[in-house]
Amino acid sequence: MNQTNRTILLIEDDEILQRFLTLALKTNGYDVLQAKEGAIGLAILANQHADLILLDLGLPDMDGIDVLKEIKTISTQPVIIISARGREVDKVSALDMGANDYVTKPFNIGEVLARIRVALRSVPALPDILFEYQQLKIDFEKRLVLVNDQEVHLTPIEFKLLELMVRHQGKVLTHHFIQEHVWGYHTVDDYQSLRVFMASIRKKINQLSDESYILTEVGVGYRFKE
Repeated sequence: MNQTNRTILLIEDDEILQRFLTLALKTNGYDVLQAKEGAIGLAILANQHADLILLDLGLPDMDGIDVLKEIKTISTQPVIIISARGREVDKVSALDMGANDYVTKPFNIGEVLARIRVALRSVPALPDILFEYQQLKIDFEKRLVLVNDQEVHLTPIEFKLLELMVRHQGKVLTHHFIQEHVWGYHTVDDYQSLRVFMASIRKKINQLSDESYILTEVGVGYRFKE
């Protein structure tokens, strides 16, 4: 997938800066989703696919750090902070919270574009907007999962887990890897939570299909059937 297929969610309340960034991103081949408030940005992210999020910390309705926390509960995509807050403590806090990069305003647009390219290199491209395998269909843009043309209702975390498995179809994903990409951290205690989520996904899918899509690699992790 090339960058013309990449979508960036820009959460920025400064109208002039938002227009400038949107123009620069579109000129460089990216699709852009816009939000001027944190809550609106989160709503967009919950309903549409974005490959990367550009997030301002100084938003009118929510502190950007709180928005970042919420993003990490519903998305595995990289987040680049763009903020006038230049203190080291702000940068450390954002990076510890799961941000992939931090750019201080005012910035050079060339630098921002370069940081976006670097961040996107670590993001496996979605197979397509619509993924089909045997009896399973996933519409990533609509966050819709169908098995035998019947809708499967997944929670946001369950959808994130299934999306991660599909992105890496055929590869064994360790417990550590999955936790880092879905929750942003990992602990031994959370292995049980991961097993519960995976069991729930399997149960919901298996009610409508006799196929096994997610395979357990005992003691290691999980693999989506190739």
